[in-house]
Amino acid sequence: MKSFAERMIGAATLDVPTYEEVEHDESATGQAAGVVVIVAVCGAIGALGQGGGGIVSRSVGALLMWAIWSGVTFFIGTRLFAGTATWGELLRTIGFAQSPGVLFILGAVPLIGGLAGAVGSIWVLIAGIIAIRQALDFDTGKALLTAFLGWLAGMAAMFALALVIGVPFAVLGSLAN
Repeated sequence: MKSFAERMIGAATLDVPTYEEVEHDESATGQAAGVVVIVAVCGAIGALGQGGGGIVSRSVGALLMWAIWSGVTFFIGTRLFAGTATWGELLRTIGFAQSPGVLFILGAVPLIGGLAGAVGSIWVLIAGIIAIRQALDFDTGKALLTAFLGWLAGMAAMFALALVIGVPFAVLGSLAN
């Protein structure tokens, strides 16, 4: 079994055996949550001075979005595309798929911050598709469609939450990144 750091590196390098390992290791859910929080902290540091929320609010937002995305992905993947996974398996794989988001810490660096954020976001998306594919045990096409539909539903849920609690959607969305 790999260490926490090795799992983060494996997930970031899109190593399929790493995703299989965390999928099946029920004790890795806390580690997956740790990845989500580390990435949120990196995003908060990278957004210093940009009004994107503090470390605590970003961490809470990221954990909330992780749970929503995993739950929606579980529903779509198992109900619409007959994938085989538990919500916990998706929580773990999708959590570790956030690993490339450590690049968000570079957000405040002039000239490279925007590029680092864009690269990190695309990298997290690709890792997320691999995580979904491995957890649900289906092909990449279904994983792409599941990820897209899950993202749409997650954004809709965040928008609805913003309306309910009276917070502008842009603020709530920035806390989840």
